[in-house]
Amino acid sequence: MDLQQRINAFVKLGEFLSQFTSEGITKKQGISHNDLFFDSFKHQMTLAEEANGWFTKSNMLFAFGGWSNQLTISNINQWVSKYNFNIETPKKIAIIMAGNIPLVGFHDFLSVLMSGHQVLVKQSSKDKHLLPFLAKYLEFVEIKFKDRITFTEKKLEDFDAVIATGSNNTARYFEYYFKDKPSIIRKNRNSVAVLTGKETEDDLRALSEDIFRYYGLGCRNVSKLLVPTQYNFDAFFKAMYDWHPIINQAKYANNYDYNKAVYLMSEFDMLENGFLMIKEDESYTSPIATVFYEYYETERALMARLESDEEKIQCIVSNGVLENEIKFGHTQLPKLWDYADDVDTISFSLTIC
Repeated sequence: MDLQQRINAFVKLGEFLSQFTSEGITKKQGISHNDLFFDSFKHQMTLAEEANGWFTKSNMLFAFGGWSNQLTISNINQWVSKYNFNIETPKKIAIIMAGNIPLVGFHDFLSVLMSGHQVLVKQSSKDKHLLPFLAKYLEFVEIKFKDRITFTEKKLEDFDAVIATGSNNTARYFEYYFKDKPSIIRKNRNSVAVLTGKETEDDLRALSEDIFRYYGLGCRNVSKLLVPTQYNFDAFFKAMYDWHPIINQAKYANNYDYNKAVYLMSEFDMLENGFLMIKEDESYTSPIATVFYEYYETERALMARLESDEEKIQCIVSNGVLENEIKFGHTQLPKLWDYADDVDTISFSLTIC
């Protein structure tokens, strides 16, 4: 199977996913194998939500829409154009996936297959329905994928390299267990927003998307604010208000109530508005329904802090502060070439000979 065949298959997958977006679910004409897969995928969505209460219909559709926007012929060609795909003998690359947000491991899956290798997937128990179904769709649009995609719930065996995502604790286990294999081992990372006090209402409203999308469970969700000394949070809270219906989600509400009780009993200072708490804290990893914040005194001190904590940060949201910043509201809309932890999985896959 050559590169163009692989590209064409993923473009067709993108076209299939374009029927499932935040705008709604609409069956389109001209989609390959749609009569076989369209209704079945809706059923997989139901199963996924029953298995994981965080996988709401709206969050799944947001994820599918994001991938459908990226899996176009122009985007994929732009992505792969800088690589030399000259693999003569495909290897088998294992992927250990997280399960915090829908299709969280899809980019690794895509990268390995686009490189021309076989993929061996071990999924999280929290996300077992969506990707196997989409993999089956790929096999229908390109039959040569049939012997290149394997899912397993057993111990990983017979593989040449591994990409594993987990917590800081599991990363230590992964590093030991896979010490004799080429590997990418991902640890905890969080995203931050740098505020100056000059943000517009639209900026802050867009920031709310970075905070609340997927209930804040993704590494690209903003969990920490860096704000200037004496920052006034009134405009921030006002801009968050559009997300107040989130408190009607039972799992989110339970976390909000629990963490609020912990803070009150511990007599921690915090501000809250009925569905979000903010607390001054040096950590980057905040609990659900909470965003930590920390003051900075000077721009020089801010830059030094961000540089020293680079390995803890996935992405930085700001407006005109940093060269590599992400626009407010765009953390959950990465491009194909926006690699997690800035580790190029295509380049890694192409080194496995």
